[in-house]
This record gives sequence, structure tokens and C-alpha cells, in this order.
Amino acid sequence: MAQYGYARVSSSDQNPGRQLKDLIKFGIPEKQIFIDKQSGKDFERKNYLRLIRRLREGDLLVIKSIDRLGRNYEMIISEWSKITHKIGANIVVLDMPLLDTREKADNLVGRFIADIVLQVLSFVAENERANIRIRQAEGIALAKQAGTRFGRPKKAFTSDFIKVAEEYNRKLITLPEALDLLNMKQSTFFYHLGTYNSMLTEYDLYEGSLM
Repeated sequence: MAQYGYARVSSSDQNPGRQLKDLIKFGIPEKQIFIDKQSGKDFERKNYLRLIRRLREGDLLVIKSIDRLGRNYEMIISEWSKITHKIGANIVVLDMPLLDTREKADNLVGRFIADIVLQVLSFVAENERANIRIRQAEGIALAKQAGTRFGRPKKAFTSDFIKVAEEYNRKLITLPEALDLLNMKQSTFFYHLGTYNSMLTEYDLYEGSLM
């Protein structure tokens, strides 16, 4: 059984030293640690792909925290499943002991427990993303009322519309339910929904330019 570590920072000027220290302390040889200095938006990372090609059934992959693997939980769950089920390797997340797919001493199956915990984390993260989008939209509306401009003029949306739009985007309600809640025609709803989603994309780009 081979043991590997994976560390990631988001840019070339960031230092993965703390991750490396914890991985080595766990017992991973430094030459067995793969490092990427790249965004976690997807898994198209040079050293991560090298690591995956090397992993075999029964091997162990250790990471400092789940967000070092990636930042999109849907993609993390897919990748986690590929590693633990398709390849048959184990994963240990140092910052979260429940995310350990190895069988525990008390005979509870670690892989089963870890899968459940990961699903819960995914649910929490998805709800937080939705809440952030709602706060962004409300912030844009307030900023526009104060005279701030974001690109070409866009309308401000009520909190009721924002709530319904987010629930519809996340498939929590159907189209008829959304139309009924807003007392709005389908064509009008889709027009405003398109404007709303475009406004959020524009805001994300604007925020990104400031970071």
C-alpha cells in the first residue's frame, strides 16, 4: 500500500508550507506529496492528475482539508467517489477525522460514514452559496439605490423575487409554483430571471476584479 499526500494553494505566490508540514507529520514521505498552485474550480490540475494516475487499489491519499481537494462540492463528491469506489483507494482529511474512509477499530465502515458526512457538507455548502447569491443581489439593489452603477443599467429586484428566483434556480420549486408565488406571467418571469442571473454574473466578475 502506497501513501500519498496532496496539497493545493490558489496562486503561485501562496505558500503550501503548513499543508506540507501536516502531511509529513502524518507520515507521508515528502517525495510522495503532490502540490498544485492553482484554483480549485475544477480538477484539471497537472500534479493532481499525475497523482490520480498513480493511485491504486488499497493506496491512501491524505489531504489537509476538504477544500484543498476542490471548492465545488458536487465535483468533490464525484471525484471522491472515483477515488474510493472506482479506484478503491482510501482518503483521510486531517482537519476532519470523520472524513476517513479506512475501516475503524470499532468495525464501523469508514467509507460509509465519510460518504454521509461529505453529502451533509455538500448540502450545507450549497445552501451557503445560495445565501451568498441572495445577499449579493440585495447588496446590488442597495448599491444602485445609493447611485452605484454596475455596467449597463439593470433593474433592482424585490426580496420576494430574489427568494423565488433562487429557489427556482436550485430546483426547489416548479415553474408553476414560482409564477403563482409572484403572480407573474411565464414570459415576464423568464425575462426578469434572465436579467437577475446576468446581474449576479456581472457582480461576480466585478468582485473578482477587486480581489
